[in-house]
Amino acid sequence: MRRDPARAAAKQAGKPQSQRQLRVGEELRHALAWTLEKGNIRDPVLAATPVTITEVRASPDLRNATVFCMPLGGGEAAEAEVLEALRRVKPFLRHEVASRVRLRHVPDLSFATDTSFDTANRIEALLHSPEVARDVTGDDDGRDEDENIDKDIDKDGGHGA
Repeated sequence: MRRDPARAAAKQAGKPQSQRQLRVGEELRHALAWTLEKGNIRDPVLAATPVTITEVRASPDLRNATVFCMPLGGGEAAEAEVLEALRRVKPFLRHEVASRVRLRHVPDLSFATDTSFDTANRIEALLHSPEVARDVTGDDDGRDEDENIDKDIDKDGGHGA
């Protein structure tokens, strides 16, 4: 019976990775990055598009690993093409990982686009938006609602009498 990596990842979501998972993930990331950079991959999409491996998350049993990657340049169409190309060359990548990283079992690799850069760009845009800039610099009229009410009360000479 084969385990579903997506189900295992969902079960693991919310739990921090162990030191072992982090170490194996980094080793896999280095091996995959080296292979994509110097490893004679004969796929035309991967040969034409530089790919950055940003993170590799290993499952607790180290049998599955999710590889987060980002193609440099392009857009969503390039992301889809690169993910499909990585899936096509997955056997070659697993073979290269097996020769570079000493593990009992080479993890089954699944590929996903890293969205952390998009999230960071959205946060950056929000921080530079006029509404947030006004809140940070205090460029509104400079008075709180309570101050406005107090001034109105003082003008009337009391409580409106």
